[in-house]
Amino acid sequence: LRLAATTALVSRKDVIIVASVSCIYGLGSPEEFGKGTVVLQVGQIYRRNALIRQLVESQYQRNDVELRSGTFRVRGDTLEIVPAYEDKRGYRITFFGDEVERIMQFSPLTGEVFDEPKEVSIFPAKQYLTDTERMKESIANIEKEMEERLALFKEQGKLIEAQRLEQRTRYDLEMLREVGYCSGIENYSRQLDGRAPGTHPWTLIDFLPSDYLMILDES
Repeated sequence: LRLAATTALVSRKDVIIVASVSCIYGLGSPEEFGKGTVVLQVGQIYRRNALIRQLVESQYQRNDVELRSGTFRVRGDTLEIVPAYEDKRGYRITFFGDEVERIMQFSPLTGEVFDEPKEVSIFPAKQYLTDTERMKESIANIEKEMEERLALFKEQGKLIEAQRLEQRTRYDLEMLREVGYCSGIENYSRQLDGRAPGTHPWTLIDFLPSDYLMILDES
């Protein structure tokens, strides 16, 4: 739901969100989220392999058997994708060579076609995205902070706590290296965003366009 709220904020101007305290829950950088957005237009040229790689970098998973939220599949000249913030509607993009010939919004369950838009925006499947170089730097910073914390626990005689911390953190770091994401990634938001210690994480407010913020200030 937070992902759906985020995509609505950056793509529409008729959005009202009623939420609990989760609305101030830490999110990824709005800039990196925008970079991970894939925009497709009928008649435009796209290298299909590059497009697939971009979807993977936006944390979409290829699944040629079961099409569900956050996955895509490729069949011949057709690419089908269900955005991570949707569960009943997906997009079928047909290519003629490297040109987008047709875009259809359809039901992954029944195959029913709802619409044929000329342009669609596919937003990332995860809140946290970062480029390769920043990821390497973030992992190094996380490891450094982990070593400092482990040394403190061992000094205090908290060996069990140190062991648990090391096991969990090293597992998370391995996931970040391999797939760019891990469960509980928000725990590493400061390092991933490159923020200084003590600074606040990104929230839904940071995804509001500037004209939204102007209206809020005036009211």
